[in-house]
Amino acid sequence: MGKAENKKYIQKAILTLLMAHLFLPELALSQHSGSIRGIVKDESTGEGLPNVNVGILNTKRGTTTNADGYFTIVNLPSDSVSLSFSYIGYKSKTVTIDSEATVQLLEVQLAKATTQLDEVTVEAEEYEFIKSDRISRTSISPTQIQYLPSLGEKDISRALQLLPGVSGTNESTAGLFVRGGTPDQNLITLDGITLYKVDHFFGFFSAFNSNAIQDVQLHKGGYPAKYGGRLSSVMELNGRSGNFNEFKFSGGLSALSADATLEFPVTDKASVLISGRRSYTDILQTGIYNKIFGLFDDGNTGPGGGEIQGPFGGGQFQTEPDFNFYDLNTKITYRPSNSDLIAISLYGGQDNLDNSRVQQFGGFGPNSSEEDITDLSINDVTKWGNRGAGLRWSRLWNDRLYTNVVLSYSNYFSDRVRQNSSESDEQAFGGFDISGENDVRDVTFKFDAEYKVSDSNDLNIGGQITQNEIDYRNTINDTLNVVNRSNLGTIYTGYVQDDWTLFDRLLITTGIRASYYDVTEEFYWQPRASLELRLTDRLKLKGAWGKYNQFINRTVQEDIQQGSTDFWLLTGNDGMPVGSSEHYIVGASYERPNFLLDVEVYQKNLSGLSEYSLRFGGPLSSIEQEELFFYGDGITKGIDVLFKQNIGRYTGWISYTLSDTDYTFDGLNNGNSYPALHDQTHELKLVSSYKFGKWTLAANWVYATGKPYSAPVGYYDLTLLDGTEYSYLHIGGKNEFRLPAYHRMDLSATYEFNLGTGGNNAKLGLSVFNVYNRDNVWYREFSVDDQNVAVTDINYLGFTPNLFFRINL
Repeated sequence: MGKAENKKYIQKAILTLLMAHLFLPELALSQHSGSIRGIVKDESTGEGLPNVNVGILNTKRGTTTNADGYFTIVNLPSDSVSLSFSYIGYKSKTVTIDSEATVQLLEVQLAKATTQLDEVTVEAEEYEFIKSDRISRTSISPTQIQYLPSLGEKDISRALQLLPGVSGTNESTAGLFVRGGTPDQNLITLDGITLYKVDHFFGFFSAFNSNAIQDVQLHKGGYPAKYGGRLSSVMELNGRSGNFNEFKFSGGLSALSADATLEFPVTDKASVLISGRRSYTDILQTGIYNKIFGLFDDGNTGPGGGEIQGPFGGGQFQTEPDFNFYDLNTKITYRPSNSDLIAISLYGGQDNLDNSRVQQFGGFGPNSSEEDITDLSINDVTKWGNRGAGLRWSRLWNDRLYTNVVLSYSNYFSDRVRQNSSESDEQAFGGFDISGENDVRDVTFKFDAEYKVSDSNDLNIGGQITQNEIDYRNTINDTLNVVNRSNLGTIYTGYVQDDWTLFDRLLITTGIRASYYDVTEEFYWQPRASLELRLTDRLKLKGAWGKYNQFINRTVQEDIQQGSTDFWLLTGNDGMPVGSSEHYIVGASYERPNFLLDVEVYQKNLSGLSEYSLRFGGPLSSIEQEELFFYGDGITKGIDVLFKQNIGRYTGWISYTLSDTDYTFDGLNNGNSYPALHDQTHELKLVSSYKFGKWTLAANWVYATGKPYSAPVGYYDLTLLDGTEYSYLHIGGKNEFRLPAYHRMDLSATYEFNLGTGGNNAKLGLSVFNVYNRDNVWYREFSVDDQNVAVTDINYLGFTPNLFFRINL
């Protein structure tokens, strides 16, 4: 399909979705007698609150607010009902309404939980960090995670890594390894904008500024038909809209960066939020900065799969590098009526590393004497980051129909240029240049409609068009293209989903998602189903099944000597298959006030996995690109257990995961299955938080089985018949060995106080990462000395303290 024809299809599809958005409301009924629609807002800012639990007291009926804070309940059971509203990090509220009264839109305001506690008994929702109310779905509070121990920054991704089924041992990446999946297999959206590989500082911190985030939802598997395009999980973030009532400023300072947030009303119907962070590491190098960079000095390159290896490529720092990162969130929200919301969201984040330097050597070159001075000039600049923009219009048409339209653009980029040249008093030497770039551009138009058929039946339909354009080039000396790919592909998607509640105890969700991919010119059908059966008021059984496809793939480039890197490519080109997965989940939960025990057993079958491997060596110029790509399958089996308890001033949870993830690739490991690099059999995490007065103390402990790795098992010098000497390094089975077990403890203490009048508006805290200074092995390096293979352990961070300060005005 040519570009011109492709554009025509896109234009027709967008027009169809727009017509559906304009005329679908005519098919909906007007406001029904005995129904209520409303919006839940933050009491202090006027922002709509998403995913608030809304229940009818003395019944088992209820709903949740959508992304804008709207909710609808039809067929109220009596003339007068009481509605309960609960949301993590906020005080619960009960409102009594007359169902016969004429209420165009009920507005409910919730107040944030205060920290100073005068009584031991508090509401459970007020101080919860996480909430798990649907199968494989967890909500976290960006407000509350500030009290958890952190490595330099208040980090949403690090908080999610404390959940069962999410690996908590990957210090060198803020990406999430969810139930045996890899970070690229997670769909990450911010206000509907799809983002790719969002991290800072080579993966040690996520690129999400929690001060700009209102709500976070993580679907660990079995997610509904509304979501697609990824194989493992969905991370959905809703950004804050800003204060509709008054001007507010907040700022913070940590051992790595400073941040500031401005929010203010433009009119009584519009607000603006601007939130930015920037590291000051190019001005002042703190202890945390030096520790992290120390991991990459002396030639350390990393074990594979992360952005860490890309900037360095096996080289070491000979001078102090110039490094910084920043991110900026901007959101403009306009409410032209009580039923409409228009929002513009902008995001930008970037890391910059300049390791350029000039070094002098004596006696360099074949004809040089010791008195000759040679200047070696190295220009080494790397940058990577994300850009994103989104325009959204949502409308609550009546008590039955809500629609949402999003047009978004995002761009992930990673560029590195390294140029070497040398010059002496006597002669000049040729240079050696390496350049690599990877650009992912995503343009998406999306339409979603939620129609409430009855009090027990919700219908969701929608469509999406996504165009991806990806460039990847890796060049040596401007002549040898190790990899040079440029791909364009468009996915046309439609879905329908139906939620049925039977007998107030059984929730059945069925749906199907269909995608047409113009690169392969094929349809991909992705049916989904889930159910939740409430046996008693406290005991619930649940299950889910679904098929999923992924059309954009992050490929890992394995290099035993130089360290591995990764890059993004479109599937369906040059033999790269479209990724697919199938999820099977069953579980049960027992819940009572302030207590939850949740268990889920899962299996995930994966196909269309890819790896780009140089493990067999050989001159690059004699190898076809396709020979370096390997494709295979994977399977993950596991059990997740979550035990959560809230007792007055104390809240905490225990999470445990038992899992096994194996890959099988033709051409690798003789075609035999092997454990994935991120496979860990056992993982146990303990999290606790205790509040008293103005103090909050928190601790977490993480334990996990060691990860697998490959290693050389022998070194041989061979002399061929023609006298040529050949050295051979024999590599053992792929991921045949395992590192020692990983464990660490983190602590934090936060004190809140007044700098002026009006409440707790300042925080001062201390967080300590790896309190008992455990030497956790990140990876192992191997060197050969007199035909003996020597092993060196490269460890993660040891004892690392961090001070932080925050003020709200």
